Amino acid sequence: MGKIILLRSSDCCSWDGVICDWVTGHVIELDLSSSCLFGAIHSNSTLFRFPHLQRLNLAFNDFDGSSISSGFGQFSSLTHLDLFRSGFSGLISPEISHLSNLVSLDLSRNWDVEFASHGFDSLVQNLTKLQKLHLGGISISSVFPNSLLNRSSLMSIDLSECGLHGRFPDNDIHLSKLELLSLWDNYNLSGKFPRFSENNSLIHLDLSFTNFSGKLSSSMGNLKSLQTLDLSDSEFFGSIPASLENLTQITSLSLYRNHFSGKIPNVFYNLRNLNSLDPCKNNFSGEIPPSIGNLTSLHDLDFSENQLEGVIPSPLNEFSSLSSVVLGYNLLNGTIPCWLFTLPSLVVLDLSHNKFTGHIGEFKSYSLVEIDLSMNELHGSIPSLLFEFVNLTSLRISSNNLSGILETNKFEKLRNLNDLDLSNNMLSLIMSIHSNSMLPNINRIDISNNNISGTWTWNMGKDSLIYSNLSYNSISGFEMFPWERIQTLDLQYNLLQGPLPTPPNSTYFYTVSHNKLSREISPLICKASFMEILDLSHNNLSGMLPHCLGNFSKDLYVLNLGRNQFHGTIPQTFLKGNSMRTLDFNSNQLEGLIPRSLIICRELEVLDLGNNKINDTFPHWLGTLPKLQVLVLRSNRFHGYIGFSKIKSPFMSLRIIDLAHNDFEGRLLEMYLRNSIMVTIKGLEMEFVKILNTFTTIDLSSNKFQGEIPDCIGNLNSLRGLNLSHNDLRGRIPLSFRNLKMLESLDLSSNNLSGRIPQELTSLTFLAVLNVSQNHLIGFIPQGNQFGTFGNDSYYKNTGLCGFPLSKRCTTDEISYPSQELEAEFESGLEWKITLMGYGCGLVVGLSLGCLIFLSGKPEWLVWIIDKNIHKKIVRSKRSNHRQGERIS
Repeated sequence: MGKIILLRSSDCCSWDGVICDWVTGHVIELDLSSSCLFGAIHSNSTLFRFPHLQRLNLAFNDFDGSSISSGFGQFSSLTHLDLFRSGFSGLISPEISHLSNLVSLDLSRNWDVEFASHGFDSLVQNLTKLQKLHLGGISISSVFPNSLLNRSSLMSIDLSECGLHGRFPDNDIHLSKLELLSLWDNYNLSGKFPRFSENNSLIHLDLSFTNFSGKLSSSMGNLKSLQTLDLSDSEFFGSIPASLENLTQITSLSLYRNHFSGKIPNVFYNLRNLNSLDPCKNNFSGEIPPSIGNLTSLHDLDFSENQLEGVIPSPLNEFSSLSSVVLGYNLLNGTIPCWLFTLPSLVVLDLSHNKFTGHIGEFKSYSLVEIDLSMNELHGSIPSLLFEFVNLTSLRISSNNLSGILETNKFEKLRNLNDLDLSNNMLSLIMSIHSNSMLPNINRIDISNNNISGTWTWNMGKDSLIYSNLSYNSISGFEMFPWERIQTLDLQYNLLQGPLPTPPNSTYFYTVSHNKLSREISPLICKASFMEILDLSHNNLSGMLPHCLGNFSKDLYVLNLGRNQFHGTIPQTFLKGNSMRTLDFNSNQLEGLIPRSLIICRELEVLDLGNNKINDTFPHWLGTLPKLQVLVLRSNRFHGYIGFSKIKSPFMSLRIIDLAHNDFEGRLLEMYLRNSIMVTIKGLEMEFVKILNTFTTIDLSSNKFQGEIPDCIGNLNSLRGLNLSHNDLRGRIPLSFRNLKMLESLDLSSNNLSGRIPQELTSLTFLAVLNVSQNHLIGFIPQGNQFGTFGNDSYYKNTGLCGFPLSKRCTTDEISYPSQELEAEFESGLEWKITLMGYGCGLVVGLSLGCLIFLSGKPEWLVWIIDKNIHKKIVRSKRSNHRQGERIS
């Protein structure tokens, strides 16, 4: 601002930033860069009263959204115009393209500036003397002009973040003076890697965050002056050409997040100036090339998220400058080489998600800030010297085989630590009474799945801790919860006893499931008004539920109180506009009616009221909930006819409905046999965790259903288990069952079925269990395939049946098998999928999907099938969770 004021005095040629022509006295250069200027430049500004200006530099100021107006077009002699990062906005005046003497134009990083239609093309066409064209961040929204590559005078082109689209020219580039080409952050600009002639002078090439693709040709070896090459976040693929070894001047090489594959060529012997190498997030395989050990100038090395294997090569000389080594998410193995622990300048070390073995060595670099050795096969104890690094902010060594005893007073010097993850090891912890003031800046701590026992007394991070995971240990209690800012508190699978610890009001995730907590829930829990997930399941909690549980947090979307000893009624009021998606009250002693206020829970997906004492009729009104997928009412005192619903399309999203072990009666109504999937087999119940497509089983057993078995069940081609036992069903076994090609278990026992067993059922080659006992079936038992494996118990108390395996022989009339009515509608069957919208069939009752708990009476065949599938699911889930957890956190 001061310089503009000084322009009003008379002796301007002596001022800083002003150069005059000493012959004519005209001002020919004006440099007001970084002068703290602010305010608008109007069209009548005195700035435009210097028609002889040749150079004008207004960079690094704030002109408060002024436009690059037509006034700039008056400088007909201007050769250099620099408006870099000066707060201009709006349309660029077309008069800029009339400055035909311009050699250097820099308008970049004025974020709200844009060219008018065809304005950029006019500028390129008219400014034929340009050596420097920097328009980074200016909205061009145009294709790349081919004519620009014909300007032999060009030395520097920056068109980054310009909204370029279309295709970059494929022809060879013969700009022998060009030193910089930056096109980064033009997502819609495609093309191949540019081909430069051998006599090029290129120093900087940046094609990152574009849609450039294809293989790198060997011609990249022509770029012998190149110092920085950035191809990150593009679409290149194929292998790296060996001609890379010709880039002897290169200092920075980034291939981050492309689709490169194959082995990394061993071509780094002569790239002694390289200080940053980043080929991460590709598909490279093989070993790390040994010539990497020759890069003694290296500062940053990142090979993470590839498929590299083998051991880490040893350096040929000391890596005295190496500060960051990131090799995570590969298949590297062997022990961690000693030289990594002795790097004097090391700041970041990430070897996570590999297969390293052996002990953790003693680090020598006191400059360490981040260490991540998680998801390996390391064993032994944590080195004591690790607790001396006062600059450490993140320490992750989870999911190894580490053991030993940690004393909390060891953390005394780690006052900058904000992320500590020691989970999934075999560590024990001794808590000192003097350690509560330690780790004053800790934000996240995860010590889950270790050998921690006793009462938790380490109350570190009172004012800073946000995330705490102490699950899967043997912690028996807490003195108190001192954490005032805690948001996530995971204490599941411990040995907590006594009353439920009330979480701090800031908590939004709180789980204490699978403990031994008892007594009532304090209404104080409702003060956590930001709660999103509350899981108190699998404890011995008792008493009546606080009425506020249904309406204390508008953000609450999971409320799991299952497997406790609560009595009384379900909370009757829920907040309008609530976020509730899962309500689980299973296995308590709750009674009364289903709260009608659930009708306002429009986001509800899972409602599990099973195994209680609820006395009500079928809740037709829940059919209006648009997202309800799981409805479990099993083992209660529901009664009466299900009847017809007045709702036009009830339960449109329903996938699981379990009504087993109630007193429902009447016929199965096809209006409900539409959108379901199911899961329980008589005598076996699995607790569902989330909706999976693991098993597909219908269980309508132990009710009072009457009438015939609906033929449309034969449409469910992926069905594996069907249990209609212990009802009052009559009529024949539907011929349509022959379409159930995946069926493994069929239980129709204890009904009043009659007629013959269809011979066509022998085509069910996966059928392992058949039970049609205690019916009125007659005739010859079908023979062939799986039917040869069933014993007498499968046909018990059907006096009209004969043939193997029964001792009763068949007469001629019984052996003669009459032709069955062929029902054309079942010839092809419909492919059953998890959402059976409009396919017609299934009041599919009987829950449980997912993994976990088996109760009494488990059939061995099914236990084997379930164990096998659940094991696969759990292994995959753990691996997935480890990966996701590591990346998210």
